[in-house]
Amino acid sequence: MAKTRLNAAALRGIFPAIPTPVDGDDRVNVEATRKLVAHLLHEGIDGLVPLGGTGEYGALARDERVRMAAACVEAAGGRVPVVPGVLDPGYHDAMQAGRAFAAAGADALMVLTPYYTTPTQRGLRDYFVRYADESPVPVVIYEIPYRTRIALAPEVLHELSRHENIIGMKACNTDLWHFLRVVAGVSDTFSVFSGEDTLFPLHMAAGAKGGIVVTASVLPRTWRAIYDAAAAGRIDEAVRMHRELIPLMDMAFAETNPGPLKSVLDLVGVAAPRVLDPLVAPAPELQARLREELAGRLDAERRLPARAQA
Repeated sequence: MAKTRLNAAALRGIFPAIPTPVDGDDRVNVEATRKLVAHLLHEGIDGLVPLGGTGEYGALARDERVRMAAACVEAAGGRVPVVPGVLDPGYHDAMQAGRAFAAAGADALMVLTPYYTTPTQRGLRDYFVRYADESPVPVVIYEIPYRTRIALAPEVLHELSRHENIIGMKACNTDLWHFLRVVAGVSDTFSVFSGEDTLFPLHMAAGAKGGIVVTASVLPRTWRAIYDAAAAGRIDEAVRMHRELIPLMDMAFAETNPGPLKSVLDLVGVAAPRVLDPLVAPAPELQARLREELAGRLDAERRLPARAQA
């Protein structure tokens, strides 16, 4: 049976941005990846986003990126969408990666704005139109200007949102006015996802349909509860629960992500602390404080109702 093509209606809820477990030879630890995905599915997440910045895309060998995408697809087993990142700065490398991920079973591609060359808005628009025209699976735009120095103008995003093969975006622009203007003009066939753990309830209140969330890899049930409250219009409740995570988020991003996150993955049953060059393990003091904070949050999470996937 042919797989149903992903559309914006399926881009809802919590999609953890997952780290890439690696062995000492910098190769993907497939067994650890399966354990992480199984845990997240059990806890009721709505989709998976491997191979973003959290997944150390730029530090992985090209064939290892494909192995990671394939491992996630296999572990998900069709129960949730798998949307790997494509973080290459040039069109041809990005398309080659996207086709390889699609061949491995990816449901869509999260394609980063092309960086370093500093294109114009017209160049950005043309890049995504061409990519979407040629991509074998739907495209989710990835905008993160504090990493790339490139932001898409709201009116360009409005136009791109009407392309039949562009179904959403991960919005990591911390400018809330920019976010409000984007959401105000995108198509109904386009889903805006919050890409910022720290701003998630505000993005939901402004019209986001969910989030691609880093710390959901270790607290999936908590993030589902925050999403459920926000999606039901209970923004005060969502903000209250989110506020309780501020100490953990401060520590998770105190050094370059995913170093701190990887150092505590063993608390959810996945012992994979190794990070890839040029990243280094976080300071021991930070690891200890984050471990203590996460252990407490996990105790609180276990008291939340489960929402297991079928």
